[in-house]
Amino acid sequence: MRAVCVWSVSCNNPSLTKYRTMLMFCPTCGNLLLVEEGTDSLRFSCNTCPYICKIKRKISTRIYPKLKEVDHVMGGAAAWENVDSTDADCPACAHNRAYFMQMQTRSADEPMTTFYKCCNPICGHNWRD
Repeated sequence: MRAVCVWSVSCNNPSLTKYRTMLMFCPTCGNLLLVEEGTDSLRFSCNTCPYICKIKRKISTRIYPKLKEVDHVMGGAAAWENVDSTDADCPACAHNRAYFMQMQTRSADEPMTTFYKCCNPICGHNWRD
C-alpha cells in the first residue's frame, strides 16, 4: 500500500507558508530544499545558496489512493453462463459432469487450454486440462 505524506510549513517566508507538499523549492535560486536538523529544530536548507527556513511545526497526513477494480481474467461468472457440459470427473467431489470452455492461452501453434467447472452447485470446483 502506498501513502503520500503532506507537510505543512510555518516559517518566516510567507510565500512558503501556503505550500502543502513534500517538495519545497528555494525562493532565491529555485533548487530543491532539503530537510536537515538545525540547532533547535528541523529546517529547510538550500545546497546552492545560503537560504535557510526553520520549520516551526510538522503535520503529517496519509492519503490512500483509490485502487482500480480488477477484472477477472477468465471473464468472471458471466463467462460460464452459456457453456456446454461434458463427461468429466471433478477432482474435488468426483461428480461426473462438468462445464467446459476453451481458450487460446499460449501462442497460436500450441493447442487450446480447456477449463472445467464442476456441475455440482455445492462444489463448483475449477480446473484445467
